[in-house]
Amino acid sequence: MDYITYKFKLYSVCDRNKYLHDEIDAFAGVYNHFIALHKRYYQRFDKYPNKYALKKHLTKLKKTERFAHWCLLPSQALQDVVFRIDFGYQKFFARDNKRPPTFRSRFRYQSYTLAQAGYKFLERNKVRIGKRVFRYHKSRDFDVESIKTVTIKRDRVGDLWLCVVAKAEGIKSFIVKNGKTAGFDFGLKTYLTVSDATCTQSPLFFNRNSRKVKKAHRNLSRKKKGSNNRHRARVSLARVHRRIANQRRDYHWQLAYHLCRQYDVMCFEKLNIKAMQELWGRKINDLGFSDFLTTLKYVAQKTGKTVRQLDQWLPTSKTCSACGTVKENLELRERTFRCCECGLEIDRDLNAAINIHRWGRPPVAEAA
Repeated sequence: MDYITYKFKLYSVCDRNKYLHDEIDAFAGVYNHFIALHKRYYQRFDKYPNKYALKKHLTKLKKTERFAHWCLLPSQALQDVVFRIDFGYQKFFARDNKRPPTFRSRFRYQSYTLAQAGYKFLERNKVRIGKRVFRYHKSRDFDVESIKTVTIKRDRVGDLWLCVVAKAEGIKSFIVKNGKTAGFDFGLKTYLTVSDATCTQSPLFFNRNSRKVKKAHRNLSRKKKGSNNRHRARVSLARVHRRIANQRRDYHWQLAYHLCRQYDVMCFEKLNIKAMQELWGRKINDLGFSDFLTTLKYVAQKTGKTVRQLDQWLPTSKTCSACGTVKENLELRERTFRCCECGLEIDRDLNAAINIHRWGRPPVAEAA
């Protein structure tokens, strides 16, 4: 069974939403307590406790007078905090994360998750969380009976969101296959260069809104720390960044659906994003290559299309797409590829896209 996440915004009602903000802050205290417990346990026994031992310890703490207020919080959400910490350590041990989980302030702790209990969806776009009823903007229908988890999330602006993981309904291949294949090469000025010589320019949403970001930063720097004016300035800055992120995300979704309508098999080269960030910094974050590939893979799976990725060490830019000669001394500043053997002159990114298409496309028998 396939599950997807539906995200809905809760109505902004200050008196009622304060209850959810206070609960998120309380879970931040629980999270920091178990992070400190992990550190003390490691210093004493030179190993980390597992999640089952922490669950038993959580039950004991709730019976004490000092932590009796934890009994007012949803029990499954408390256990989920333990699971989050354990998951973070597992990723750290697997070298997926550079650092283990660490302390978070209540401003940086953003959500808690409810599993089978603690919520109930009502009519007229209402949901009961705990003993209070909230309204949300229901932009899409979903199967209430197949809900797996419900997460209450707070963004940096202070708005509250309802993230519902439920069964995916109606996901079918509604785009007709046409048998076309293509290779794609990412670039800085040209976002995508296709092997059929079509190009997509880089949107650079952060660069477009840089003046608004600078103005919001300047406004924030002039405010006194701890004041209400500084809080309002921080929210204004977070709102500008959220708008940029939404613009970038919308662009990625539209481009992904456009490519899936045009091609059946799409070939890309794996990118070393960290190395690219060291070279070009903020521009790589603004383009969002990794997020776009994640979105494209989801849309391709949804529409029955295929996304293939080649090894990042293949000489796609240094190989002539006509004769196959490898030009070892090709420098990054050379934007036109000139072959010494056959005399081919072609745009560097287009040459790489043709090579990616040639090496990544499926055989004729497989494509048929």
